[in-house]
Amino acid sequence: MMKGGMGNLMKQAQQMQENMKKAQAELANVEVEGQSGSGMVKVLITCSNKVKRVSIDDSLLNDDKEMLEDLMVLAFNDAVSKAEATSQQRMSGIMPAGMKLPF
Repeated sequence: MMKGGMGNLMKQAQQMQENMKKAQAELANVEVEGQSGSGMVKVLITCSNKVKRVSIDDSLLNDDKEMLEDLMVLAFNDAVSKAEATSQQRMSGIMPAGMKLPF
């Protein structure tokens, strides 16, 4: 490969890295909601997996503690899955085809 070609390749790699950093910073502010129990438990997180809010329907507060814990886990997992999907979708235009983000 010629020197000019290598320099151009390095510039493209640097530009891609800058675009990725910018997209990641933007994704840190994008919020997604996970739910379980037909919306009785809701978890709001950012695409950088920062928990913003947890909502539990009042009717669950008098129910079985173990069931509520299970619903919480399901809601968190749903939110994380949505955050990953949103991140992958937004980064797909920046990353080379077939490459995925490490989570």
